[in-house]
Amino acid sequence: MTAIYLFNVVSRHNQWLAVRQSTIASNVANANTPGYKALDVDPFEKVLESTRLAMQATRLGHMIDGGAKAAAIEARKSEPWETTHSGNSVSLEQELINAGDVNRAYRLNTGIAKAFHRMLLASAKA
Repeated sequence: MTAIYLFNVVSRHNQWLAVRQSTIASNVANANTPGYKALDVDPFEKVLESTRLAMQATRLGHMIDGGAKAAAIEARKSEPWETTHSGNSVSLEQELINAGDVNRAYRLNTGIAKAFHRMLLASAKA
């Protein structure tokens, strides 16, 4: 069984959510800009799959793979619901749904981190 570093996963997910929230805000800000194409980020699962964990050398004879490689989070064109005559593909309804998804994910991350922290404190007291 491999170790899962929950705080690192929560932190990486929060970084991804920050990039996604910024992208959504940019889309909303450019809702009336002619020719603007709506952007979104790759799903977190894809970012997590492309991130490698670093191997630890605990003894002198162990080999090291060169360290961890974190995947870059980049914005990409999103699939528009509609495109206006000016060529703008931002749908405010879609962006509000995405913003709600980001808000729920932040709350979920906070709940997971709090629960794990309480669990660690409880195990340290025993």
